[in-house]
Amino acid sequence: MKNRRRFLAFGAGVLAGCKKAPDSESGAHMRVYGERAPGETSARWILELSASPGTGSSRTPLADLYGTITPTSLHYERHHSGVPAIEASKHELVIHGLVEKPLVLTMEDIRKFPSFSRTYFMECGGNTMGEQRGNTQPDVQRSHGLLSGAEWTGVPLREVLKAVGVKPEAKWMIAEGADAGRMARSIPIEKVMDDALLAYGQNGEALRPEQGYPLRLFLPGWEGNTCVKWLHRLQFADAPAYSAKETAYYTELGKDGKAQIFTFVMEARSVITRPSGLQKIAPGFHEITGLAWTGKGRITQVEVSVDGGKTWAEAELQQPVLPLALVRFRYPWTWDGKEAVIQSRCTDETGFLQPTHEELVEVRGSNSGYHYNAIKPWRVGADGMVTHV
Repeated sequence: MKNRRRFLAFGAGVLAGCKKAPDSESGAHMRVYGERAPGETSARWILELSASPGTGSSRTPLADLYGTITPTSLHYERHHSGVPAIEASKHELVIHGLVEKPLVLTMEDIRKFPSFSRTYFMECGGNTMGEQRGNTQPDVQRSHGLLSGAEWTGVPLREVLKAVGVKPEAKWMIAEGADAGRMARSIPIEKVMDDALLAYGQNGEALRPEQGYPLRLFLPGWEGNTCVKWLHRLQFADAPAYSAKETAYYTELGKDGKAQIFTFVMEARSVITRPSGLQKIAPGFHEITGLAWTGKGRITQVEVSVDGGKTWAEAELQQPVLPLALVRFRYPWTWDGKEAVIQSRCTDETGFLQPTHEELVEVRGSNSGYHYNAIKPWRVGADGMVTHV
């Protein structure tokens, strides 16, 4: 009974708002907001553009992750004009244009709609851009780190749009953020009515400010810049807006010099995360592991080669294999201590097979770096050091 009374008193102190509740016997403390162990130091690699304060990106340390969910604190970021400070209670979403009933919704209004949670990957359209242009990076974080996986919670946009009545002539939706640069992207109406999500939660908690708090658009399987953060306006129109970010950026410049626009979908790709660049291994047994993903449904197969692509063997996929989500693959390998080149390739449910660098450049050329999804080889030296190829 004495211990029970002490526990109840201890719990009351935490609920009352104590930042730390000491345990009189052990000297330990309970934290109001959890933190990782001191020895865990994995962090994002940050590229800040000094010429434009508040812009740049941070990359997820993929080699340090174990499963398919990226901790929110390690989720990659890409900012075009800084992170605005927004108070959720004052934030509003305006829906107008080619609709029967324009609406202004508060966050409280949005949370009243039926919601769900789904696990999806998110990838920047410029992920691994340098690889296509021959600017290879030393580790998987810097080469592929504009990729993360998370559970997203929110309201299917089509449910909200039932209240406004989108007119038949509306073919596009222009989504605009409340950041200083007013980031805007034009989205085809088919995607809007399919699986577009008004997201206000990530990994079980409210969005972090860097992820668009309090509201962002999420488009599963599409390039990350279309998932407009700090969402505050949706305009329905009969044509795209041709905004700065979808004309000057995020277009595919082909071999003939002509640019393709609105290339939204992220195609199938995979990468080995362990062993990978800047790691060192010893002869003996190793588990080759990595991630695969596709914006066209499910990954159906991942193959691994330990001889530079001469032969391939099927890897095991961690279950469940979810659509439009990261998939972890594993392959057992006993390294004999001799130089080796390891790599992975994946196939998705459409039958698309991840190409080599040479195959991709043959089709697309090397003018653009967006949507680069070629096979990534790693060289294991005789000394055990892993480097890029």
